[in-house]
Amino acid sequence: MTSKLIDREAPVQGALVIHPDREGKGSSRDAEARLEEAVGLAQALDLEIRETVIAPLRRLTPPTLFGKGKVDEIADLVRMTEADVAVVDDALTPVQQRNLEKAWNCKVIDRTGLILEIFARRARTREGRLQVELARLTYERSRLVRTWTHLERQRGGFGVMGGPGETQIETDRRLISEKITKLKKELVEVRRTRTLQRSARRRVPYPTVALVGYTNAGKSTLFNRLTRAEVFAENLLFATLDPTLRALKLPDGRPAILSDTVGFISDLPHELVEAFRATLEEVREADVILHVRDIASPESAAEAEDVRQVLEQLGIDMDERRILEVWNKIDLLDGEARAALQGDARRAHPPAILASAVSGEGCDELLRAVAGLVDESPPVEVFAPAGEGAAIAWLYRHGRVVERDDAHDGSVRLEVSLSPQALGQFEQLFPQAQVRGG
Repeated sequence: MTSKLIDREAPVQGALVIHPDREGKGSSRDAEARLEEAVGLAQALDLEIRETVIAPLRRLTPPTLFGKGKVDEIADLVRMTEADVAVVDDALTPVQQRNLEKAWNCKVIDRTGLILEIFARRARTREGRLQVELARLTYERSRLVRTWTHLERQRGGFGVMGGPGETQIETDRRLISEKITKLKKELVEVRRTRTLQRSARRRVPYPTVALVGYTNAGKSTLFNRLTRAEVFAENLLFATLDPTLRALKLPDGRPAILSDTVGFISDLPHELVEAFRATLEEVREADVILHVRDIASPESAAEAEDVRQVLEQLGIDMDERRILEVWNKIDLLDGEARAALQGDARRAHPPAILASAVSGEGCDELLRAVAGLVDESPPVEVFAPAGEGAAIAWLYRHGRVVERDDAHDGSVRLEVSLSPQALGQFEQLFPQAQVRGG
């Protein structure tokens, strides 16, 4: 129904990337960094970057965003570089997009369309594909004016062809609206299944840990390091889209569930924030949130603020004690820079752990910190008589054993941290064991 923003079947397309540098927009990062990020997004779609432009904007021109002089200047660049696509690193209205395509005689895609196209290519699960398609249809519905060239024609007839005098654009909008309604119904069913799965996990006394962070911060690499999984991880923006869950072994053998989620980005299209709200419920329900930052990036602080803003939209308070920052990629820093960061990490709020997902440095300390955060209850004493190996094994699987004493008669005394739910289950399963405290 909707047109392809970028034709995947076509030969490699040349692109001109333009970052409009709005005065007074209040961005915490400089124009060069924003342009570099836009180039990364374009390269994620296999576009060949022919030229890049930073276009200062003193005031907005409603029909074209840019002033006439800048529009003509970029038109000359498009011709000189023979660019097939002009990427504008900003949100364009449908009218601005149509006018720029006419002026530059090439396809124009804005930041929202670019991110939507990346998500459409990377989504793997049924829920992910449904969410992306819903976001794309919502985005395209307002852009039919530029997507089809035949939309001014009127159509007669009845039924699915529309009523007498219904224009083609009205027909297409109506069909898209029907498709959106159908997708929403399908998503309700998929999300109901996810909710049931989440409820089932709550009944199992395993703490949950969620990874969040700016795209390309190294979340998936850290996920693989901690869980020994093989989730796709590459130096690409939005390498991971669909949430992935794996078992995580905490110190002293206690298991947890670790979830890797979609990376965030500045000015994330609101269509995607809404579409992925259900997926990101994994973050809201987590016992601990690990905020992974690329500490080697000069934009690390600005990227962290972008992540906080998206989490706040989801109703997640970043000042809670269950947030732990992971300052990743310290392997890219020299000794002097690392030493300076050590003091900053100790003073950070929320607390911060220096780590390298590539080398594994700091990962043991990270796991100990996570174990400390999920142990909300003080340790209890458990006395297991001789022959109760099953009870002891259960405690190691579902709790964190702090201390163990083995007596000569074969009985065992353990100090173990358990959630209230796990403690209740243990007392029901092993009534012969004595529990003190809790």
